[in-house]
Amino acid sequence: MTPTSSITPSTTAPRGGRLERLRGAARRPGEASFFFYDAFFKSDAVKVLPGEYFVDDEDVLIMTTLGSCIAACIWDRVARVGGMNHFMLPDAGAGVSDGGRYGSFAMELLINELLKRGANRMTLEAKVFGGAAVISGMNSLNVGERNTKFVLDYLATERIPVVSKDVQEIYPRKVCFLPHSGKAMVKRLAPTNTEAVAALERDAAQKTRKNTNVGGSVDLF
Repeated sequence: MTPTSSITPSTTAPRGGRLERLRGAARRPGEASFFFYDAFFKSDAVKVLPGEYFVDDEDVLIMTTLGSCIAACIWDRVARVGGMNHFMLPDAGAGVSDGGRYGSFAMELLINELLKRGANRMTLEAKVFGGAAVISGMNSLNVGERNTKFVLDYLATERIPVVSKDVQEIYPRKVCFLPHSGKAMVKRLAPTNTEAVAALERDAAQKTRKNTNVGGSVDLF
């Protein structure tokens, strides 16, 4: 996949009963839980919000939308299990309970869940998205740049190869990931689209600063 390829509809029919099974399953702390049927892709789907992650070995569509946040999509090419996270800042301050919003926790949550589902560190590979500078008033904080540097450094330290990425610049992104096949799709959204959600990003940044004393952003759903 070319990281900037357009998202196109799927012809795969939805799997009957899967949404009910997913909705009824017990959820771990930080695990995404917003399941729905996506009419465009004609697929069962789950939305990953800031601070959340999701792992599966079936091709349920994992979706998120990013501004300066990062989504890491990690896949085991042998076990054919994969997942996505969504974090806002590289590191959390002391005493922060909502750890999934921070890269150092989000990456650990995702990788540990993959290993529990049968993945092997030796056969993991990653695709990385986000880290944009979408709000001019927050550019001086370099949030997107810091997030991008963190995730690439983290993956290098863990020796997980990055096989594809679409990061930084000024575009918010919609990202879709299929955890069984490892296919990722990204759509760059028009920068003007950010004005309608700028207040949400600033509000999320203010809430985050109360815990960390640094800036941040929220995804654009």
